[in-house]
Amino acid sequence: MAKKTITKKTWKGNPAVEAALAEIRADQQREMSLAAIQALVPVGLAAVAERLQRDLTALAGRKHQRDGVGYRWGSNAGSVFLGDQKAHVKVPRVRSKVDDLEIPLPSYEALQSPRTVEEVMLRRVIAGISGGRYEEAALCVPETFGISRDSVSKKWIRASGRKLRVIGNRSLKKLDIVAIILDGKWFGDNEIIIALGVTLKGEKVILGFIEASTEKYEVCRDFLNGLLERGLTKENEILVVIDGGKGLRKAVDVVLGEKAFIQRCQWHKRENVVGYLPKERQQEWRGKLQAAYELPTYEAARARLLAHRRELKGINASAAASLTEGLEETLTLHRLGLFEELGASFKTTNIIENVNGLLDRLTGRVTRWRNSDQRQRWVGTALLDIEPRLRKVKGHKHLLALRQAMQEVSLEKYQPTRLQEAA
Repeated sequence: MAKKTITKKTWKGNPAVEAALAEIRADQQREMSLAAIQALVPVGLAAVAERLQRDLTALAGRKHQRDGVGYRWGSNAGSVFLGDQKAHVKVPRVRSKVDDLEIPLPSYEALQSPRTVEEVMLRRVIAGISGGRYEEAALCVPETFGISRDSVSKKWIRASGRKLRVIGNRSLKKLDIVAIILDGKWFGDNEIIIALGVTLKGEKVILGFIEASTEKYEVCRDFLNGLLERGLTKENEILVVIDGGKGLRKAVDVVLGEKAFIQRCQWHKRENVVGYLPKERQQEWRGKLQAAYELPTYEAARARLLAHRRELKGINASAAASLTEGLEETLTLHRLGLFEELGASFKTTNIIENVNGLLDRLTGRVTRWRNSDQRQRWVGTALLDIEPRLRKVKGHKHLLALRQAMQEVSLEKYQPTRLQEAA
């Protein structure tokens, strides 16, 4: 009698089986036990076998009960990834009661890719766990082959390199950007300049970053041009929040031109001014300048600041000159009539400072940056980890009004008034 050959086909299409699979996958997401196994938390092959048995029970019911969407059909030899090595396991088989086709076990499929292992390691490294601890975990499971410190390092480099390529190359065409915040963060002797975009819906998006020794015009110009090449549009006006660096300011003018409405950071301006004053008077003037900026209308805030400038001339002429420089651009939101609605989000570069604070949590343990590649890989990876957790900006319901206000303001009205004539 000829041996019956069963063609191995993968099931698809039956609603009952699909519902059972969906429940298993939801359970996986809740428990994250697969991630724990692949990160070499000491559970090893016994935990793999237990997980496969749970899938088997969910699909085929308890043994001898026959209360599932499928029925048991023996087992096959198989393998899963633990660390960066394959380990052999027995894989239970299930066949559908509807059409007698094989139903794959979701847990077994999830354990097939070594790339998943790299991504889990990536998240663990970001969280501050060293490669040495992975090795310790691997040694707790004799059944696995374990991984070395060098292996973890190579995996980290590959995985973080992929993250860097994502953040540096992803298209910006579909983003409806109404505001951009530009600021730098120092890593050793080098500065990473980050562009954070805000969509019309208020969502924060990491547009990109560039490494530089200073905020030179040429570097900032090339960075902004790179954003345009990736799809950032100048079709609509954009509020650009900066700290006042001359190179960055010039680059915004050249690249974005008339579409850019500059909002200078009020915090940086205030600190620049009080930096010229004696220490015993700095707190007093911080309060005065802050109170002036908090006035809700352009006319009131500008009048108060000009009065303070006249007073500062008698105390320190350099402080008065610092307040004069770029003063009109610190009042752009006032001029647009939206300071009360959007000042909390855009009067300073604090939005990006918060991102920098999260970067510190993820990269602060690095005591020595070996090279530019290492810095950029870590920053790119950390920014992509941070981005999904960023909340919408405060006052996001007024962003459409911001766009309309920028469109309505004529270039003549927006051009800064000559302060020496108004004093």
